[in-house]
Amino acid sequence: MKLKALISCIICIAGYGAGTLPALALPNVSNVARQVDERYNHLQTLTADFTEIYQGSGMERTESGTLWLKKSGKMRWEYRSPEEKLFVDDGRDGWLYLPAEKQVRKSSMKKLEDIRSPLAFLLGKTKIEKELAGLSFAPDLQTWRPGDVILRGIPRGMEDTLRQVVLEITPEHAIARILLYGTDDSIAEYRFSNQKENVAVADAKFRFSPPPGTEVIVDDAGN
Repeated sequence: MKLKALISCIICIAGYGAGTLPALALPNVSNVARQVDERYNHLQTLTADFTEIYQGSGMERTESGTLWLKKSGKMRWEYRSPEEKLFVDDGRDGWLYLPAEKQVRKSSMKKLEDIRSPLAFLLGKTKIEKELAGLSFAPDLQTWRPGDVILRGIPRGMEDTLRQVVLEITPEHAIARILLYGTDDSIAEYRFSNQKENVAVADAKFRFSPPPGTEVIVDDAGN
């Protein structure tokens, strides 16, 4: 779901409104991570608008839509631009539906290390310091929004696929952005806006039945 650089005083002060506080009063990584954990541990559901930017294999792709999350481990990603597609995870199976191709791919989420797994942070499913080794501030990276700070860490257990995970944190300790740096030099970036917490979301939102005439491909790697 790699923070090796030391935070500079300027970044800390700007990001957290510390003003002229002495260096000893600046936030430390553990405190920031704990406050983020506490915020999301209290959530049962989360909805947000998202933008996904992927760079890799000589290409760049930008997509956007709406995300629904629900404990435990349920996700629904409705992509609307530039074309419609749907990813649904009921906590057991993941379905990627491509309406234009009349095709759906099914994978077992319990065995498949999906690229979205670090997003478990958004529902307090785990603790940031437990999952990200070498957690530190990343003053060398540009924030998406003024006032935020950036954390960086190495995802434990996913070293074969991810080099580092970057989290952008707002002054309210919300996760505004996640960047996943792959071992293949790819970068998957997720930006979240219009976040709504603990809204009613029925379990049916996370179920998927292939429409008639849809080709179903079962991913053997995930079973």
